[in-house]
Amino acid sequence: MEILSILKDIVVIAPAALIAITFHEAAHGFVAYRKGDPTAKMLGRLTLNPLVHIDLFGTVLLPAVFYSLTNLIFGYAKPVPVNFMNLHHPKKDMIWVAAAGPGTNLGLALLSGLILRVLLTLEPELLLYREIGLANPGSGLTVMILLPVAEMLRYSVLINIVLMVFNLIPIPPLDGGRVMVGLLPEKQSNALSSIEPYGFFIILFLLFIDPYKTLHFLIGSFVTFFYGIIFGGLLV
Repeated sequence: MEILSILKDIVVIAPAALIAITFHEAAHGFVAYRKGDPTAKMLGRLTLNPLVHIDLFGTVLLPAVFYSLTNLIFGYAKPVPVNFMNLHHPKKDMIWVAAAGPGTNLGLALLSGLILRVLLTLEPELLLYREIGLANPGSGLTVMILLPVAEMLRYSVLINIVLMVFNLIPIPPLDGGRVMVGLLPEKQSNALSSIEPYGFFIILFLLFIDPYKTLHFLIGSFVTFFYGIIFGGLLV
């Protein structure tokens, strides 16, 4: 039964996660292209084909291991290459390129939430079921069909919010760090960008070693805030 439950989760979560990371990465490349950098286009990364953006370890193996051990998802896609020196205005345009990914995730979360609200309005009985598989033949064919779709949309909202909030952490090379590098005065900007080679290790420390769980608290608070705004207490 445990394996069956995990497989059901994968069927619901995987499509939502793939769409979230695909649109996130493609948005970076598209905005970079519009701002003057053709790198992503030349490398074939301006596409919504998820296979182009998947990293075998970061997108498949790592999330699977984390989910099986902690019931949480942690992973990453292949970053879209951007040559910031090709941008029309490197420092200013860097802000738009970096913000494009989280901004796209916010848009996907809002769209998923809107579609889910429409489904729940058309079929209120969906609110009675918390997990895929709880519906039974007596629930009606419509509920049986729409329940997996509703759960996928709910996870889409959650995954996109988590991606947005996580990527807005102001530590380079995360998008929030790049935004701050573009916004800060030159001296502070250079100081912040200098930690980029160590940024990933700082993030790992804050996620898995920090005894105070500061990052967990901040991410959880913002995710709960945005999730609550989208659903207004309709779902938990």
